[in-house]
Amino acid sequence: MDDGIDYGRYEEGRDVNYWELDRTLQRELRRTYADEAFEWAEPRLEAFGETVGHVIADNADYIDDHGPELEPYDKHGEIQNRVRYPAEQVENERLTYEAGIVADVFEAPPGREEPMPLSHNLAMQYLLCYADPGFDCPVAMTAGAALVLEKFGDESLEPYLEALTSRDYEELIEGAMFLTEKQGGSDVGANETRAEYDATEECWRLSGEKWFCSNIDAEGTLALARTEDAPEGTAGLSMFLVPHADPDRFDGPVTKGDRLEDGPLAPDEVNDQLYRRLKDKLGTISVPTGEVEFTGATSILVGEEKEGFRQMAEMLNLERLSNAAASCGIVGRVLLESKIYAANREAFGKPIDQHPLMRADLVDMAVDHEAATTYVFEAARLLSERERVERAGEDANEADDAYRLMRLLIPIAKLRTARMAVDTASYGMEVHGGNGYVNDFVTNRMLRDAQVLPIWEGTENVLSLDVLRALEREDAHEPLRETIEERLEGAAHPVLADPVETVESEYHDLMSALATLAGEDGEYAQLSAKRLAHYVFDVFTAALLLERAQEGLEEGNGRTALVAIRFVANELERPEARGITNGERFALEAFDPIVRYAPVDPERLVERFPIAD
Repeated sequence: MDDGIDYGRYEEGRDVNYWELDRTLQRELRRTYADEAFEWAEPRLEAFGETVGHVIADNADYIDDHGPELEPYDKHGEIQNRVRYPAEQVENERLTYEAGIVADVFEAPPGREEPMPLSHNLAMQYLLCYADPGFDCPVAMTAGAALVLEKFGDESLEPYLEALTSRDYEELIEGAMFLTEKQGGSDVGANETRAEYDATEECWRLSGEKWFCSNIDAEGTLALARTEDAPEGTAGLSMFLVPHADPDRFDGPVTKGDRLEDGPLAPDEVNDQLYRRLKDKLGTISVPTGEVEFTGATSILVGEEKEGFRQMAEMLNLERLSNAAASCGIVGRVLLESKIYAANREAFGKPIDQHPLMRADLVDMAVDHEAATTYVFEAARLLSERERVERAGEDANEADDAYRLMRLLIPIAKLRTARMAVDTASYGMEVHGGNGYVNDFVTNRMLRDAQVLPIWEGTENVLSLDVLRALEREDAHEPLRETIEERLEGAAHPVLADPVETVESEYHDLMSALATLAGEDGEYAQLSAKRLAHYVFDVFTAALLLERAQEGLEEGNGRTALVAIRFVANELERPEARGITNGERFALEAFDPIVRYAPVDPERLVERFPIAD
């Protein structure tokens, strides 16, 4: 019988296959993908998990100490905007993009007749973030830029779309988003960058400053700017593609292969912009982030004028889920490192994972990981379905409920998992003691990299306000209600009776909270927005986990039932005397199933785990 994973046989969380060790991700993707899609994807995800664990992880540690360097001027004082990358970064890029992380969701990969769903891109990003969340930023923006050009681009942008979605590294370009300006920040409508049409050259030229530009030298950069006579606020913004190289000098985009073969651009080949400096960041060293001054940069209008904010919103759905997938990957890596360290580190005469407090901590870290991954890939499933319907030209009304629910779930996914990644990375450092605080151990970098996730793609406050907009404009509470009720109705196994009752009670309170906010003024709604977002996550995730629990019990394994029971107890129950007086020993008895993925006979659950009685 399978006793679960023996983490004591590993020295650390590298030189391993991250796909093989993450049975939570395996389960969610097996459930999320169509059968034929998962059959195609599984060996490729396994191969990518091997590559990330054995090559990309080591390279990422080196890059963290020897990151990209900016050389804005050449020796004659001319602007060259050169970013110098270590060879290890180029190797990681080649291995990742040629594995199809972006290409496979835009064009049918070898062996398939149609592209993979967007959730496949997110799954690969998740695995990549076991090693390098910083590099995942360019990957996510490359996919996001491709999505915008696919939806809104014309023939002039087709070469850039083809290069963004290339599975041949030599023909590839990367994407970026230059949205943030010093005076605006999260208030995108305050952007001041201007776009003027040059009738002589028949092109647009951008002038202005962008303040936080990740993947600064991308050839497929999207930027927001205001055209002449455009109104103030978001309604006046247009979207432009701003190449790194001057497009008037080249017949099409300058690819990775061009740069490797020809070296850095000459000053007269650089687009009219200055990369002033790279930010001296806490983490995510592998992605060069800097300040850009547009000085008449040649640009290509994407779609129609004054539609930039709407186009950006389409991109943000994918970018926010990318952020959430990155959070799950960090949680997965830190959890893996903690499991291995706790299985090998001895204190007071036995491995520390045999001590009750550490067992409880690892159980709760594993439950958080399971909850985050389940929620994120449910949101990814909805986004993938929406994109499938649009690409197929089917009746969008049939996917309306999925879209409305997706609009609510995505900002919450990013909000909650980003905070979870920071907290988990911080505690993973504590598990390692003093070693965890030292740069030689990966927990140091994972915490530094995780800290940007609550900031990228919208802070927690901004996302909470977006939740209110989804509820007000999309009536998202309706599909939310239907989905939760459906999941709870299906969780009928006797072992789940108590947690189902708890979740049903909290669900009714959540609906009451939504009704209350609908009748209150905007100021009060904003005061409650963050609490509401976390409340939706807790109740919705509990319903999802109970559904997974029912499926597991029907298949003869009670492990997911234990996960659901623990999540409900941690997030939705209010035990008397904080649980100290109830005699509960759940973490001790559920350790092997939850932490080591050991199977559990459903018939023994009530007997072995009184909490489920």
